[in-house]
Amino acid sequence: MIVLKSSQEIELMRQAGRIAGEVLHELSLAVKPGITTASLDNLALRCIRKNNAEPAFLGYNGFPACICTSINEEVVHGIPGLRRLKSGDIISIDVGVLYKGYYGDAAATFPVGKVSPLAAQLIEVTRESLNQAVNKAVPGNRLYDISNAVQSYVESKGFSVVRNYVGHGIGSNLHEEPQVPNFGLPGKGPLLEPGMVLAIEPMVNTGTWEVETLDDQWTVVTRDRRLSAHFEHSVAILQDGPEILTSF
Repeated sequence: MIVLKSSQEIELMRQAGRIAGEVLHELSLAVKPGITTASLDNLALRCIRKNNAEPAFLGYNGFPACICTSINEEVVHGIPGLRRLKSGDIISIDVGVLYKGYYGDAAATFPVGKVSPLAAQLIEVTRESLNQAVNKAVPGNRLYDISNAVQSYVESKGFSVVRNYVGHGIGSNLHEEPQVPNFGLPGKGPLLEPGMVLAIEPMVNTGTWEVETLDDQWTVVTRDRRLSAHFEHSVAILQDGPEILTSF
């Protein structure tokens, strides 16, 4: 069941989203060669707690950290640890916060030092595919209009969209209905209505869309071990159009 949020609930989600966006911004400033992903995780926890919020991912289904840090061929759910970033890497950071009973969820991919032209293009295409998707999150459209916006843009640039993992509704639960795929036919799926809040999150690969999970049972990687990028915003569908709740 898709839960429509009241204006009061959306206001609380604005606050949760603002915190998630602020944390992601702070992390972006810390991304540089030599830093460990555990250090980024510790920074995230400090930023979240400073805002009187709680990390949404810590302990979620047993996840052991506050953020997900996915490097290069890692698509999503990378676990922070002692690995140090090096120039040429790209890192996708996913942040979730819980504030006054409501969730904010955001992600972005950042270059580490000087990256290859392909990596830079991948980041830009993935970021823009999210923009294209948000533009379709208007009342009267169908859910898969959002999905198709991602797929058509990404594939026009020669990249592929991950199909095994999708976006989702968000609210008083981190994951709610509906699922929001990054592929599909326009004009299909549930009607978009004011009060829906969706976590839209393109995951884009330079090679095949196929992925697999490593032995840690969390980290998802591209099957061909080529690069992947990930961007995400929590987006409220309002009467006059979409509002990004997690801007940073």
